[in-house]
Amino acid sequence: MADETENCAFCKIVAGTAPAYRIHEDELSLAILDINPFAKGHVLVISKRHTQWWHELNADETASLFKTANLVANKMMKAFSPEFVLMFARGRRIPHTHIFLVPTFRGDLLDRFFNALEKIQESPQDLARLKDAAAMEQAAQQLRSA
Repeated sequence: MADETENCAFCKIVAGTAPAYRIHEDELSLAILDINPFAKGHVLVISKRHTQWWHELNADETASLFKTANLVANKMMKAFSPEFVLMFARGRRIPHTHIFLVPTFRGDLLDRFFNALEKIQESPQDLARLKDAAAMEQAAQQLRSA
């Protein structure tokens, strides 16, 4: 794990050994501008502890991550007046928990992408079967009992 954190760009930012445009932080989370933004003001909210996936965080870290995301999203709404702030969690390309917060406007790249994704979600028969009441109850039961 030490080697993972030594080579992790986000761990270096948390440690203060790599530069970043810091927006907000608390003891468990840090919000920084993304250096490859989808839009002006695109922010990454990262956990200060190195873990790849957000669902591996403990309860306090999760609360901090989403509290920070909420605070920064509200700052984005004031600063840029977008239609909404897109949020999604990642950990694939950089294997360190991070939430994308992107000010999004009607018709911009991400709005078009998610509109297209929603059309895909509504269309295929394989996905349509997931809406069946029995399939929904089965999925709900699996989640409740996990």
